[in-house]
Amino acid sequence: MTCTLWLAEAQSSLRDMLLSLQNAKDKHRLHLIASHRHDRPEILSVADTAMTEPSDDSRVSWVVQNAIAHGVSVLLTGRNGADYERHRDELDRHGVRLLTGATNRQTLLDIDDKFTFSQICKKHDIPVAHAWRFDNFDELTDLLAQHQNTPLCVKPVHGIFAEGFWVLDNADGGTDPFYHLYRTETKRIHTDQFVYAYQHSKLIKDKAMLLMPYLSGQEYSVDVVCERGEVLAAITRKKVGSVQHIGYEPAVMEIVIPLIKAFGCDGIVSVQTRADGDGNHHVLEINTRPSGGIGYTVHSGLDLTVLGLMYFAGLTDKPSLTDSIASITPCQVRPLMTSVMI
Repeated sequence: MTCTLWLAEAQSSLRDMLLSLQNAKDKHRLHLIASHRHDRPEILSVADTAMTEPSDDSRVSWVVQNAIAHGVSVLLTGRNGADYERHRDELDRHGVRLLTGATNRQTLLDIDDKFTFSQICKKHDIPVAHAWRFDNFDELTDLLAQHQNTPLCVKPVHGIFAEGFWVLDNADGGTDPFYHLYRTETKRIHTDQFVYAYQHSKLIKDKAMLLMPYLSGQEYSVDVVCERGEVLAAITRKKVGSVQHIGYEPAVMEIVIPLIKAFGCDGIVSVQTRADGDGNHHVLEINTRPSGGIGYTVHSGLDLTVLGLMYFAGLTDKPSLTDSIASITPCQVRPLMTSVMI
């Protein structure tokens, strides 16, 4: 019997995941559906069935109804997980395993709100980057005055892809005012420049932001396969220059495992951590979807896309974290730019 999997529009990595699943057909009978709102032939061409999602409010219900009609075993949402959660019971009744990164709408909203997320982490004694919320100019300047001797950074309460993240720099006169325009990839800005921009911005007027101590240590990305709070498999990645170092870092996982449990994460998610100057790891955020780099896990000998989706589809036994760790071969990966004729 053929098992049908549907990967709905995601922020990234959809092509890599589909290619991994195509390679899994030597062991499993699979039919792969992929969908997107936009014209993305480089993604949809590697699925068995390509579908165009509506661009209006009917999008989620359209995917749900078509997933039921096509007898889908697993639906990986990628985006808009909180909206798909409204249909969880309906999908369950039709045998569709919904993967949103959690198991209920409220948890997804709590994770998306970075301030609420940090407060929940603290309640569970999970080391998390401290954060002070500000909603207006006066609150920002008050916080800066209170923490003026601390290296600081800012980011929006809601957002992805490091959008709106900046390191504030006043040390030894601070970053050159033009530096953040010339070297945007460093994400550094003089504090006075940020304050001026915030004060005069209409774009940011209704967006809550966070002021945080800047953690100067190593950042890790952790790809996790999990089920209702239990980690079934995970791979840690750290970027040094342009090279991704892939393996399993126990010190990082010591905070990731209780984090996944505290939020009841479910599916394939990614976690960001960063160490402070003393090497102590802190959680930055959970992304309730596969990361853009999940395709790198293939090189370790443990393909998390295949491991996770084959289990959630009922085609393999429940993975053991211990066995998963043993199957990882640490390696280094350099991402390459490539081109695909569309």
